[in-house]
Amino acid sequence: MTEQNPDYQQRKKFFDQLLTIYGRKPVLEALQTSDVEVYRLHLAESNKPASILSDIEKLAKKKGAEILHHDRKALSFISKNQKQDQGVAVDLKLKGFQDLDDFLLEIPAPSTQHSHTTQPMDIIALDNVTNPQNLGMIIRSACASPITALLIPRKGCAKLDSLVIKASAGTLFKAKVIRCDALSTSLEKLKTLGFNVVGLDVNAAESLGKYHSDSGSVFVLGNETTGMSPEVKSQCNQSVKIPMHNQVESLNVAVTAALIAFRNAL
Repeated sequence: MTEQNPDYQQRKKFFDQLLTIYGRKPVLEALQTSDVEVYRLHLAESNKPASILSDIEKLAKKKGAEILHHDRKALSFISKNQKQDQGVAVDLKLKGFQDLDDFLLEIPAPSTQHSHTTQPMDIIALDNVTNPQNLGMIIRSACASPITALLIPRKGCAKLDSLVIKASAGTLFKAKVIRCDALSTSLEKLKTLGFNVVGLDVNAAESLGKYHSDSGSVFVLGNETTGMSPEVKSQCNQSVKIPMHNQVESLNVAVTAALIAFRNAL
C-alpha cells in the first residue's frame, strides 16, 4: 500500500510540518523571524512593484526558499483566502509541527514515562476553540510552559493564520503543535496507549490542583461558549475543575490553558 511506502511516509512527515500563511505584512514578519525555515514563497503574477514585495523576495532568497509565481486563481487555491492574501503566501517549515501518528511513534509508552527525575507528559487538546485571540494566547502559554504539546484538530478550531500568529506573539513558530483529524478518535487512540484524558468541567468533584497521574495526561478544553462536544466529552476518563469564588462561573479558555500548562512549574 502507498501509506506503507517509506518515501511516502517521509514526504507526509515533511508536509505535515508546513504551515501556509498569507498577506504581505504577516509574510514579511514571518520571514524576518530568524529561526523560521521557509519552503516556498508564492507570489501573484499580477502583483505591481512594491517595496514590501521586494523585501519579501530578498528575505525568501536569503533563506533558500523556492519562489513561485502564479495566476490569481492558483494563488487563491494556495492561500485559501483570495480576499485577504494580497497576492502573497508562504509555506513555512515548522519543526514543532507534527501529525499525531508521527508524534506517537517517537514517544515512550505513557505507562513508562514516570520516574523520579521526569514528569509524566501533559498535553492540552482543544475542542472547537474558535476565537483566534484565545487560540493565540493558548499557544503562547503552551510554548512558554513545560507541557509536552498542544493537540489541535485540523478542522473546527480557529485557523492558524495572521490573527493567531499575532495573538501568540510569534510563538506559533516555536510551539510544539500536534495536528489531528477527528479529536474524539484521537483521544480514543491516546487512551488505548495509556494516556488519561481529563475534561475541564466546573461541576467536577476533583480540583485541578489535587489532580495527579503517574502516566501521561491529556487535558481537554472545549468551545468558549458551549464547552466540549458530546463525542469528545464521552472520551474523558474523568473531569477536574478550577474552583471559582465570588459567584464567578468560569474562566476564559486561554486563562484555563495557562493554569494547566504551568500547574507543575510553580
